[in-house]
Amino acid sequence: MVFSFFKKQDKKMPERPAARPRSPDLRSEARIPDTAAEAQPKPLAHPLPDLDFSPNTEGATPGAAAADKAASPPQTALRAPSKPTADVRDFSIDDFDHDDFTESSVMGIDVDQDIDPLQSCVEQVVVLYANGQDAAARSLLETFVRAYRGGEGRRFWLLLFDLLQMTGDRQAFEKLGSDYVETYETSPPSWSRGASPVSSAPGAPGPSKIFLQGVLTSEGALPVGELAKLIDRKMQVVVDCSKLIGCDDEIAGQLADLLGTARKEGLAVNLVGVGAFAERLDARLVAGEATRQAAWRLLLELLQRHGTEERFEERAVDFAVTFELSPPSWEPRPLANDAEMAAKSRSTADDAHYLSGELKACRFDDLLPVLDSSEQPVIDFSAVSRLDFISAGQLVNRLAPYKAAGRDIIIRSPNHLVAELMAVVGLNKQARILVPKS
Repeated sequence: MVFSFFKKQDKKMPERPAARPRSPDLRSEARIPDTAAEAQPKPLAHPLPDLDFSPNTEGATPGAAAADKAASPPQTALRAPSKPTADVRDFSIDDFDHDDFTESSVMGIDVDQDIDPLQSCVEQVVVLYANGQDAAARSLLETFVRAYRGGEGRRFWLLLFDLLQMTGDRQAFEKLGSDYVETYETSPPSWSRGASPVSSAPGAPGPSKIFLQGVLTSEGALPVGELAKLIDRKMQVVVDCSKLIGCDDEIAGQLADLLGTARKEGLAVNLVGVGAFAERLDARLVAGEATRQAAWRLLLELLQRHGTEERFEERAVDFAVTFELSPPSWEPRPLANDAEMAAKSRSTADDAHYLSGELKACRFDDLLPVLDSSEQPVIDFSAVSRLDFISAGQLVNRLAPYKAAGRDIIIRSPNHLVAELMAVVGLNKQARILVPKS
């Protein structure tokens, strides 16, 4: 039996309005229905608004795009997501104009708006080290050194050299040096005798510097608190008093105690420019007036360090008469050893502000006088073994206003682990970072 597909129906179906394609892409998918049943309109799960379709058909199977659209809830607009922009940390060649410094490989990254996998690996390592996860950072570096054998991988070698130096593993350092010579056919970095492992107490080759200025009171004596921390950690400190005008009795007592402790324990706490302040303090203290005992103790401590024995003994008698107390005795100053002499000559010949040890959760309040007093302040990181993320962010906040005001700030001699972290947080946009030649 033969059936006719074109038999006239008893009742005429209502004419269906012509469908208007919603986009040129959908127009290509339209076809003529094969049967009348197929031509019947079907209810829509969701009313479709006019959409701006920009399908990405790369690697898709036929019909997959339509299936995805049907499964997705209606939206007012579809747009392809933009590519993430990598935050490129690069240091220009102009930042490395000193003979003793070089353009580290951290300074020349060009990722061309794409995420650089090598840079991601570097960031992963330095974040682990900044957080104190030395073993995990070392494991990753040893893997990356094997994976990146070309010139681009030299950054990982330098990071690993510094990590081994900081953790005191000289045997692994020397083994890595042999592999480095074989790989790059050049001399490796040398082991530094002066470097101390990060696990040891931070006695850095470069002294920290504290500025005491103006009239110090208990409400605004942050530098005195910083001095107390450094003395407690038995670190070398240079205290610049050249702009110190005066202090109240509470601060005088704190300074007298701190300087006395440092002197008795033989700590390298050196006062610079203290003469004018000591003279003003001496002139204001009158024998027989039993007031300001803390200021008297501070005066005797300053005379002990920078006065003559004759003047010290004279004021010690005045102290005893005024307060009816036994005065301190004169203590001959010991001859400065080689380290102290080097520190003194370094601090007087170099106006740099020295930081040292592991910098954790630092606010860098002591940097403000340094930044205020110089058009080109220099911050020396040669003795800094580690910088954590909080401190790095705080340092960015401290330097940004001065950079905006046109100051040329120099951060000198950080190790590669610290320098790479500085680049990650954008510190290289606020200061010129000079990395020593390896």
